[in-house]
Amino acid sequence: MTELSAAHEAAVTDRDRLAGSAYNTDRDLAARQSLYQWQTPRYDLPGIVAEQLSGFHGRVVDIGCGNGKFLQRLREDRPDLALFGMDIAPGILAGVPGPVAVADATRLPLATASVDAALALHMLYHVPDIPQAVRELARVVVSDGLVITSTNSDRDKTELDDLWQQAAGDVLGTGRGPDRISLSARFTLEKAPAFLGEEFGRVETIELPGTITVHNPDPVIAHMASYRAWADQHDVPFEATIERARRILVDHIAQLGAFEVTCLGGILICRR
Repeated sequence: MTELSAAHEAAVTDRDRLAGSAYNTDRDLAARQSLYQWQTPRYDLPGIVAEQLSGFHGRVVDIGCGNGKFLQRLREDRPDLALFGMDIAPGILAGVPGPVAVADATRLPLATASVDAALALHMLYHVPDIPQAVRELARVVVSDGLVITSTNSDRDKTELDDLWQQAAGDVLGTGRGPDRISLSARFTLEKAPAFLGEEFGRVETIELPGTITVHNPDPVIAHMASYRAWADQHDVPFEATIERARRILVDHIAQLGAFEVTCLGGILICRR
């Protein structure tokens, strides 16, 4: 996948777009999360995070907590922890049981060394100044604490990129259309260790490869449509491209019985 243009990078990090459109509710985030129901092997990502926190007690903050999926699981598995969530989008926090707060990852409203662990899951690519956010993570966590981040590889879901380009090309009447926007390209599984290594002496990457197999186009189309907040960044009519992608998928599944998407995400465990 090509690197984001300056315009795309600005769009991925624009706070008004993130808080006012992309994450003003959990509709689009939930659509992206739900695609993994069809992944083999199935990874219990909240469970993996809970397992990594097994030796930790006290206060844990989930920065960029979104719809609270991880907070909910941790409250079930670890009622002993003092959990709280933060996000820049007030709308998505409305459905998350407290305590939660609207906060910027580059200016956390937390005292130095005030939490025992911090989560920053699938969100650092949305932060305009990633190094500053990493410094803030290191600042607020105690010296022997833990930071867990997650993101996708730059090789994640390439089949969806190909599908988009094919559909966009059909809409435009060209051979292949332009790339779809990548949310994670600024902080991929490949780039993340360098960012995190500036503040943390030990950074362990746990890769989570898998294959999503669908026999109906709906989950894939819902995932692709969840990028509607960035529709203006695609240099092609967004809804028309989504509809063309659906028709391509219907034909593909009719011929081959299924559509497969290769996934590669992972978590990074950071300690000083």
